[in-house]
Amino acid sequence: MKYHIRQDAGKPAYLQLYEQLRRDIVAGVLPLNAKLPSKRLLAEETGVSVITVEHAYAILCDEGYIEARQRSGYYVIYRERDFLTGSEAAVVTAPGAGPLRTDREEFPFPQIARTMRKVLADYGENILVKSHDHGCVQLRMAIAAYLARSCGISALPEQIVIGSGAEYLYSLIVQLLGSECGFALEDPSYEKIRQVYRANGAACDLLALGADGIRTAELERTSAKVLHITPFNSFPSGITASVSKRQEYLRWADRRQGWIIEDNYDSELTVSRKNEDTVFSLSANGRVIYLNTFSRTVAPSIRVGYMVLPERLLEPYREKLDFYSCTVPVFEQYVLTELLNSGDFERHINRVRRVRRKAKGQ
Repeated sequence: MKYHIRQDAGKPAYLQLYEQLRRDIVAGVLPLNAKLPSKRLLAEETGVSVITVEHAYAILCDEGYIEARQRSGYYVIYRERDFLTGSEAAVVTAPGAGPLRTDREEFPFPQIARTMRKVLADYGENILVKSHDHGCVQLRMAIAAYLARSCGISALPEQIVIGSGAEYLYSLIVQLLGSECGFALEDPSYEKIRQVYRANGAACDLLALGADGIRTAELERTSAKVLHITPFNSFPSGITASVSKRQEYLRWADRRQGWIIEDNYDSELTVSRKNEDTVFSLSANGRVIYLNTFSRTVAPSIRVGYMVLPERLLEPYREKLDFYSCTVPVFEQYVLTELLNSGDFERHINRVRRVRRKAKGQ
């Protein structure tokens, strides 16, 4: 056994052992799926207690380097790609589709697995309790805090509604605002937006995009009262609306006593060192519904979205839609709560942004 504990090292024995094991895991001496020595064997070889080894292993588990398998022992789950920084990765792009997720942009699986284990341990049978109809209050509080510090959106938890993905939330919006309003969409835009609105009985008007957003003449032409926009990296055009254009959208809504649906599915993955200003945060008259999901930032299988309602729409929402139960499993809501509160979510976002800046030579 090559691990040694020094009495004069000035560090606790468990920390010395942890650092030596982590070094070998990162270096590939202990590769993916390698089985670690049993706690008793390692304790005997290094002259420490089993509890000391257990403590070192627990830290490695918490940090996603190893995992305990029932009746089998501890195994390495570290993969280099899960811990790469921006200077070590590149982004693949597709014509007209904007940046694609690469393996190095995926949310590190060990962190998700560790968070799931923590939720099971900390929340216990509470994951079996039905959530509030708007979503678990813990997740709505975590989202409110995240939005405040990341993009200047000031919202109370009661303004946030959790739902199973953006498409479900689109249908709620039609029911809230009324299909008779008429909905205007960017042209081109994500096809499912139009499909969901039409399936809910709303007429859709497609407005041509210019270099910095929807053309002014198109905004004036439409008779719609609801404008659905993707102001950052609109799909499939990749167009980002300028600040002037975002202000123009707000004036459009004010003049018509209409509404803006701000769909910011990709906004957090900007290469800028600060998040783009949201239309919601620029609005002074409360005519913007902000919508985002975790499918892009965490994993496509996480079918969790949220919308932030302006305060003036809270009472209409209660009157029309409060009978709906939240469609997202409580367990997933608590996992997202922990990712947000622990800082893991933002660390991942910042890492991906560094990757993209490096790829663009910024």
